[in-house]
Amino acid sequence: MRFLLLLPPLLLASTAAPARAELPEGARAMIDAALATGDKAKVATVLDLARSTWPDDSAEIDAVASAFEASFAAKQAEAEKQKEQTIRNAGLFDMWKGEGELGGFQSSGNSNTVGITAGLKLKREGIDWSHRLRARFDYQRQNGVTSREQLFLAYEPRWQFDENLFAYGLSQFERDQIQGIDARYAISGGLGYQVLAKDGLSLSLKAGPAYRVTDYTDGRKDSRIAALAGLDFDWKVFDRLTLTQDASAVAETGGEAVVLIDSANTTINFVTGLDFVVSDRLRARMSYQLDYDSSPPAGKVSTDTLTRATLIYGF
Repeated sequence: MRFLLLLPPLLLASTAAPARAELPEGARAMIDAALATGDKAKVATVLDLARSTWPDDSAEIDAVASAFEASFAAKQAEAEKQKEQTIRNAGLFDMWKGEGELGGFQSSGNSNTVGITAGLKLKREGIDWSHRLRARFDYQRQNGVTSREQLFLAYEPRWQFDENLFAYGLSQFERDQIQGIDARYAISGGLGYQVLAKDGLSLSLKAGPAYRVTDYTDGRKDSRIAALAGLDFDWKVFDRLTLTQDASAVAETGGEAVVLIDSANTTINFVTGLDFVVSDRLRARMSYQLDYDSSPPAGKVSTDTLTRATLIYGF
């Protein structure tokens, strides 16, 4: 009887499943190395490989993944909190980033010349607001005579009130005596939409009413209500090569300060560029610009083109 009473425990002990071993030392070292990088994509790849190689240890691997996700989310939330605090405490002249551009150009249309070009872009990103400043200057002097002097200045604040929707304001000044414009001032405001922003592709559109004052070199002066439309497209073709496309169009009304009914004058600015990354801060750029004015002064043509070769330094 004593033997029979002991038999079940003995049988139970003999048939119990052996304790599962922990992850092999090599697997643990591989996972720890990935975790140390803090790279979410790299960690996910290593954990997937570990699951397929050691399927019996999936529970332990899942626990490691859950712990990493929680730690990553906490660090990201803390980083966002610190970033927001930094932005809120920043002064008016803080947190600006930008790039300077310098090079040469060849033009056709109203003039067939070569010259120098310089540009500056500044941008300040806030929580909901961003600010953009742009400036460009093209100049040539030949045989003591200035044959080209084109200046463009613009300031654009944006309010991002939705993930893809934003409201914009725009004020700009330009001078292009080759096209017969002594001074042109414009203000605009409207809405924009981020159509695409993923996988190296970015596309945004904007449109709104505008008011434009133009002083022509022949003495005329126009003040008109207008409509403005804009496009901004970037495509990262390769790691070091990016295609950029910027376009804007303004159609003025036939009367002065009246509701938009028909178009009396349309201007289009169309710029296509190829940026090649030389270093972290330096890029080389080839660009082609087309300027169109449907009603140029007498003796001027409607279309001007400009081909630029420049170096861009980011700061």
